[in-house]
Amino acid sequence: MEAEAIATLVNEQRQFFLTGATLPVEFRLEALRTLQAWIRGHEQDISAALKADLGKGAYESYMCEVGLVLSELSFMLRHTAGYARPRRVRSSITQLPGRSYVQPSPFGTVLVMSPWNYPFMLTVDPLIDALAAGNTAVLKPSDYSPATSTVIAQMVAECFPPQYVAVVTGGRAENTALLDQPFDMVFFTGSQEVGKVVLRHCAERLTPATLELGGKSPCVVDETASIPLAARRIVFGKFLNCGQTCVAPDYILVHESVKGPFLKAVIAEVKRQFGANPLENPNYGRIVSQHHFQRLLGLIDPAKVVMGGQSNPATLQIAPTVMEGVSFDDAVMGEEIFGPIMPIIAYSDLDEELQRLALGPSPLAFYLFTSDGEKAKRVMARARFGGGCINDVVVHLASSHMGFGGFSASGMGAYHGKVGFDTFSHRKSIVNQATWVDVPLRYQPYGKLNERLMRLVLR
Repeated sequence: MEAEAIATLVNEQRQFFLTGATLPVEFRLEALRTLQAWIRGHEQDISAALKADLGKGAYESYMCEVGLVLSELSFMLRHTAGYARPRRVRSSITQLPGRSYVQPSPFGTVLVMSPWNYPFMLTVDPLIDALAAGNTAVLKPSDYSPATSTVIAQMVAECFPPQYVAVVTGGRAENTALLDQPFDMVFFTGSQEVGKVVLRHCAERLTPATLELGGKSPCVVDETASIPLAARRIVFGKFLNCGQTCVAPDYILVHESVKGPFLKAVIAEVKRQFGANPLENPNYGRIVSQHHFQRLLGLIDPAKVVMGGQSNPATLQIAPTVMEGVSFDDAVMGEEIFGPIMPIIAYSDLDEELQRLALGPSPLAFYLFTSDGEKAKRVMARARFGGGCINDVVVHLASSHMGFGGFSASGMGAYHGKVGFDTFSHRKSIVNQATWVDVPLRYQPYGKLNERLMRLVLR
């Protein structure tokens, strides 16, 4: 889409929002019901698109994308009316006899920019929250997932008029043209480098922004952990979507006393979950592009591979790969992996590792496997990260009952459920003052009696 057409689209959405059409709660609920019905009726189309873009099987597509979207829709259909109501708050003594309340108000026209790794869920989930909050929206899916982008464009065109919700496809030129527009709020999911570009554009216009980024999310397995269970859950989370998951455990810190049993359990779990030859498993996906495929191969040190390492350039597949004897100086530890490579690093002192973590960029996720409840509380309170799990991985993002988001270098802001509604809302603080009485304490001329009363009231 040309820059001029994008400017026209954004202006049309702004004019539609200013009519107030999106403010009634029933309008918002009808939009969500329309979206829900379309997704339920086109589940196979969505699954086929995800298979074409990333090689995802139908089960994984539903579990990690379609099902999560439907869950968020169901949640917001139940709760939007309550979230949209003004909330009465206590008035301070200086505001009496007035009434004070907080009114959730939509930002206006918002831009949602989504990535390629979970292209359906990470586009539609924030859209749900934006519509529930009463906004109009422009969606910009990734050009790395063209089949899913096509399905999303079809969905939006069949569900909504473009002045309410629209899709812009394309690459960098379209991204730049969109970021040059006067949106009222921008929601971005993607890499840290692109996130910086987005934030710079938003800063020029003082536009509010929510950034969902990534980072090297550590996973700690201490000496008290249930090793078989830890290995099973970590293998699932690490190699889900071929490791192309923003909250995947990036590397494993395992206590030196249990490294051997853990490594043995991981190897057994990879075979159990993916078979003896994962590249022949029809439910094992692929790397999104040739560029990312080559980048990942460059992170594998054959001398440190204890399992996997096989690849198929024709299908852009890399087998689940486990590396041990890894140090923080290795190439695989120099960047977020975002692929099916599991570096394992032995540690002896957890406090030293936590200190190392504290001195580096804050990760999106942090995971701890332990049977020591007090240690779990202490570590989770001390470590700096977006969100995480104790004795599990990844699943913390699959809830509408708590927000999901990053921290510092891994992002700002959060969404899902009530947190998502609030992310796409401005909360107006309003005092409805009485007219039947007017306390003269604030007016000049000030006297000593007024001063004594004021000091009595404000202390």
